[in-house]
Amino acid sequence: MGMTMRDWMDIQNQLQEKYKGIWEGDSPETAQHHLLYAVEEIGEVSAIMKKRSPQAVVRDASLRAHFCEEMADVFMYLTDVLICCGVTAEEFEQAYQAKADRNLKRDFPKEHQAYLKDS
Repeated sequence: MGMTMRDWMDIQNQLQEKYKGIWEGDSPETAQHHLLYAVEEIGEVSAIMKKRSPQAVVRDASLRAHFCEEMADVFMYLTDVLICCGVTAEEFEQAYQAKADRNLKRDFPKEHQAYLKDS
């Protein structure tokens, strides 16, 4: 299917338009609420992992579908946060790529030797 960030943002904008006057909208004033909703959804994903285990998500098709639905909620709310703050798809894609490039060049074990040492 290969969705882009632009696709995600377009879908979120369509949902906001459909529920205009019902949902609180996407503005700088509502960004924190969308972020809190994302955290709530992350909690639901965490509950699946805690109560059922990641291995169960791998093995059980219906649990996997529920897990994917909750993860979609997380990404939808995080996308709303970007929209609320006026971040464009292109801006986010550039930032994501730049961060990934930096992370690919890092030496995590070397940077965190003290943290990774056995006590």
